[in-house]
Amino acid sequence: MGIFWRWFGAFVLLAATFNPTRWNFVRCAMDNAAAQLSLTVFLGLVLAIGWIICIKATLNSIGAFGILLVAAVFGSLVWVLSDWSMFDLASTDTNLWRGIVALSLILGAGLSWSILQKRLTGQVDLDEIDNR
Repeated sequence: MGIFWRWFGAFVLLAATFNPTRWNFVRCAMDNAAAQLSLTVFLGLVLAIGWIICIKATLNSIGAFGILLVAAVFGSLVWVLSDWSMFDLASTDTNLWRGIVALSLILGAGLSWSILQKRLTGQVDLDEIDNR
């Protein structure tokens, strides 16, 4: 269940930052930055902290190559489903939601990699401590 919550947290972070509806930080910041500057800065900093945590954890666990590999898998899946006429790629809003889900799955995989690796291989990840 922890893997689901990590993915869901990444999805909420992505959707709160930007989505095709009018309920997202980017659109609210563009529309209300002058009137609500303090709130815009506060929410921007909270989102920035969430992004830093997710990206750092994902880079530490699966690395840049792993991110590219997982993104390529999702991209090829969309390609296959599009070729089989299961996806209509004409809708911009639907494609944005698909992108948000794919990016959240990449971040969720990065956040949950230690759990997944332990379940698949039985090996436990330990942080390396540099004693200088």
